[in-house]
Amino acid sequence: MTVRTMQIEDYEGVHELWMTIKGFGIRSIDDSKEGVERFLKRNPTTSVVAEMDGKIVGSILCGHDGRRGCLYHVCVHEGYRRHGIGKAMVVRAMEKLKEEQISKVSLIAFTENDIGNAFWNTIGWTERLDLNYYEFTLNEKNITAFNEQ
Repeated sequence: MTVRTMQIEDYEGVHELWMTIKGFGIRSIDDSKEGVERFLKRNPTTSVVAEMDGKIVGSILCGHDGRRGCLYHVCVHEGYRRHGIGKAMVVRAMEKLKEEQISKVSLIAFTENDIGNAFWNTIGWTERLDLNYYEFTLNEKNITAFNEQ
């Protein structure tokens, strides 16, 4: 297994991976090839993919605003889970953030994502119960569709 920096050329393989994961939410604009390319240009070293046998089996979109890092779309193909791929990707992304002098990293996990929430708790992340998460939609065309598989 190889964990490496994600490039825009990986988009098709990453998108294909996203489409295999039940309950995965994909935004029409942000998660399009153009949206991911914009994200990677802003964050050229921090997003990662995991490859096995020439196939992308895991990915993380990771970026920062100069102060705090954030992990998005952390996923491992169902057939490759429980082999340390997710943890290896998280470690790589966090190493890259640390190289850019980022001291704190956050992420959002849907409350119904039992597999993801168990993963984060297992590898030492702390669930915050002392804050509320708010968002404001600036572009109503950027809708989220959830995989039903």
